[in-house]
Amino acid sequence: MAISYIYVRLGMYLGTKEQMDIVTSQESKDSLTWEDTKKIRYSWNVVNEVLRLMPPAIGTFREAITDFTYAGYLIPKGWKLHTLIGATHKNANYFPDPEKFDPSRFEGKGPAPYTFIPFGGGPRMCPGNEYARLAILVFMHNVVTTFKWEKLIPDEKVLHKPLPVPAHGLPVRLHHHEQRVGL
Repeated sequence: MAISYIYVRLGMYLGTKEQMDIVTSQESKDSLTWEDTKKIRYSWNVVNEVLRLMPPAIGTFREAITDFTYAGYLIPKGWKLHTLIGATHKNANYFPDPEKFDPSRFEGKGPAPYTFIPFGGGPRMCPGNEYARLAILVFMHNVVTTFKWEKLIPDEKVLHKPLPVPAHGLPVRLHHHEQRVGL
């Protein structure tokens, strides 16, 4: 779902200048280099904001490793805890106006530690998070520099079953650029 949601947001928020700068600076016009992916900062902010609003998982379970008190309640060692990622990502204490799509939240140092956890956090962070980042950035770069697209159902509803999915699969019409953007 996050990738399909990114399609919609890309058309609205990605300044293709970032992508075109990379394309025009490439010696080989056919592929990105590792250095190129490091330049795709704003696009990654857009992806992070999509992941904040539509996290790829509902939550995660953990076990209390010691007794502790939370909001006046004693949580004994050994109890199973469930973290709701979406609730964490929409906490107004950390993300002002939490329902607003705002990629600038991720500029500079970004959110406070453990407030943005689409891939988990700490020692149990998803081992594939950097691979996911690279795959998403390469995919996005190729889509925005090769195609224009239009969403065929502009106000398509998002269903939660239990993860968010577009009601009709988010159909889009791709229009191939006459030549790759920036070339």
